Amino acid sequence: MTETAATSGVAAAFESIGKHIDATIDGDKTDAVTSKAEWIDLQESLPQQGIGLDATMRELVERVLPYGNRMSDPGFIGWITSGPTVAPTLAATATSFLSPQRYGITAFNLLEELSLEWLAELFGLDSRMKGVYSSGGSTANLVAMGGARQHAFSAVGLDPAVGGVDGRALALYASSEAHHTIARSAAVLGLGRRSIRPVPMDDRQRIRPDALEDLIDRDMKDGVLPVAVVASAGTTNTGAIDPIDRIGQICAERGIWFHVDGAYGLPGSLDERISNRYAGLERADSAIVDPHKWLGAPVGIAATFVRDRSILFDAFTQEPAAYLDGTFVADDEVQTTFESMGIPYSEFGVELSAPSRGVQVWAILKELGVEGVRHRVKTDNDFATYTAQFASEHPRLESLTRPELSIACFRYVDKSIEDLNSFNQQVLVEVRRRSRYIVSSTVVNGNYAIRPCYINARTTQAHVDEFLNLVVEVGDEFRSD
Repeated sequence: MTETAATSGVAAAFESIGKHIDATIDGDKTDAVTSKAEWIDLQESLPQQGIGLDATMRELVERVLPYGNRMSDPGFIGWITSGPTVAPTLAATATSFLSPQRYGITAFNLLEELSLEWLAELFGLDSRMKGVYSSGGSTANLVAMGGARQHAFSAVGLDPAVGGVDGRALALYASSEAHHTIARSAAVLGLGRRSIRPVPMDDRQRIRPDALEDLIDRDMKDGVLPVAVVASAGTTNTGAIDPIDRIGQICAERGIWFHVDGAYGLPGSLDERISNRYAGLERADSAIVDPHKWLGAPVGIAATFVRDRSILFDAFTQEPAAYLDGTFVADDEVQTTFESMGIPYSEFGVELSAPSRGVQVWAILKELGVEGVRHRVKTDNDFATYTAQFASEHPRLESLTRPELSIACFRYVDKSIEDLNSFNQQVLVEVRRRSRYIVSSTVVNGNYAIRPCYINARTTQAHVDEFLNLVVEVGDEFRSD
């Protein structure tokens, strides 16, 4: 059977898949744990003969889909990720058939750039900022740090993309709460993990500007080359926002690249109650955001913005290839799709083959608009504030942070419990096993914390209340045992 003939059953297959998705989203499937025995029979030998599209779709629906990780369930409030919303998922599905690569003069290439411009405007970045999509915050930070490396070495007359990194002492400044991909970027780019300078923090896990100034000035006096300063616009651990404006001033005064990691927290700038915490964003030389986090895009979409995209070209451009044979024409003369590659995003990052991601972001912003995104962000922030207040007022709970964004950290407490850390770990495991609520943990000032992260568009106040009451219920049971 040909591929064209076989795809006649695609609509029916998607209908079956849709029923499983609806069951998850609507909460019909609330079983907390699925026995591995129910899907372990997927372990089989490599098929010598295929079973065809229809049979494969049946196995997908019956043997795979029921046993996913339920990230789209309203009870998934664990990490800074969740199941995507409908509009970008449909856009992604259509794109995989109709424009699987982001190249060429197409509507998809146009929306790649337009959606990046919309994101920059949405978050109040400098109007000169231009962007490039990549697969996630790890790559987005790597691209930004590649620009920072290019900038720092160019300032001393060197081109690290051509001649490599020499043996001079280097420094990249970030707090210990910065995402670990910053250290990995330093390693990959040849800056070295040892170049990371941990900047002391205040009691709310935010960079202390006075300590940053002291570190930089001491290093510069010793002949160390500063590569970049990284500020977090919402740390992964607790959602803390570094003092962006003051850090930006310090960098501007010394000519140092200023990077804002907003992979999770940049959408928080839309909440006018805390928007002052984002003052100074316009000072950033680079910034990142992951639409697959708080905006509800499918996983695999991050954006890196830089003030001057040509520096990314210098850092990441490829060598010419013979199979790109010179048949390209000026964009205003194009008559067929591949007479031009369109905006050359592959020259601004590490990916050559890459899907059309912009149409998914475009779909989100067309559906919600600025006010819809703002409402979603404020609602999630309210859930975190409510959680902290609930914990502070409950006689057997304790709030461990004052939420700035949508992450709350709290624990169960009682004077009869000898090891609160171990006790709360057991409570969290039991909550996951007993219910639909998938919640994460962290450690705050040495204390094990239950850590709900509210970015799931399907979570409601009723879910928050049910989760919090369940923590108390489980804690009470364990305490009385």
